[in-house]
Amino acid sequence: MASDVGASYQVARSPRKPLGLRIARGAQYGLLILFALYVLVPFMWVIFTALKSNYEIAQDPLGLPPNWRFENLAQAWNQGKFSRYFINSVIVTVPIVLLVVSLSCLAGYGLARLKMPGRMLIFYFFLVGLMVPFTAIMIPLFYILRDIGVLGTYWAMILPQTAISLPFGIFFMRAFFSGLPYDLTDAAKIDGCNDFGVFRRVMLPLAGPAVAALVVFNFMGSWNAFLLPLIYLQSDKLRPVMTGMMYFTTRWGPDYSMSMAGTLIVMAPIMAVYLVFQRQFIQGLTAGAVRG
Repeated sequence: MASDVGASYQVARSPRKPLGLRIARGAQYGLLILFALYVLVPFMWVIFTALKSNYEIAQDPLGLPPNWRFENLAQAWNQGKFSRYFINSVIVTVPIVLLVVSLSCLAGYGLARLKMPGRMLIFYFFLVGLMVPFTAIMIPLFYILRDIGVLGTYWAMILPQTAISLPFGIFFMRAFFSGLPYDLTDAAKIDGCNDFGVFRRVMLPLAGPAVAALVVFNFMGSWNAFLLPLIYLQSDKLRPVMTGMMYFTTRWGPDYSMSMAGTLIVMAPIMAVYLVFQRQFIQGLTAGAVRG
């Protein structure tokens, strides 16, 4: 009887993984931990430095703040004009994200699902936009914006940033829509939907993760834009957070506490948007990678 129990226990016990596989898995986890530290340590250093005094930074630059000085954030906000910079960034970022996401969804769906002549030629035309760096067009674009009368206005940021972001957005959404089953389209058309009805009622709800990923990408790109507003938004009243941050750090110079407090303020909206769309963002990236 005891031998039967021992035999059944041996059968039920899961087989031991080979030594080489366990070593490879341990090395994989070790590399992931090192990469996580590589990303997190500078980020945590910014937080700790922003909440210290300059004397505390000099005494222990890598340690925890002995006194958490949240008043540094208020001082940087008030003296660095970040309230004005934030409003400017919101004014330009929200229209850019809305325009890029809506146009990318429409164009991506049309290029992926509609049978129309020359659609691949149109798609390749958009792909050319991914190959042209901004530095190659910034001077001609300056004269174009001046001639149409929008230089030195919010539109001088909204229009170019939208045009620069559209090629990737169309490429990304086309890859997602191309992977959806055609049976859904056929079923919707049998129920009486036209092409736009199929897009609005069937395809767009399924594209939620891809849309969330595109929102995060474009929010980060627009919020972090530096060279474009530096050239085309020439007034201090129109300055967004990134160019405002440059002038802020220039003013405070070696005051690391204030500089890092300003950096933390600029980073906060990006972290908030990512945390809100985190799950959909990862799902959208995975779906786009598999279907592309």
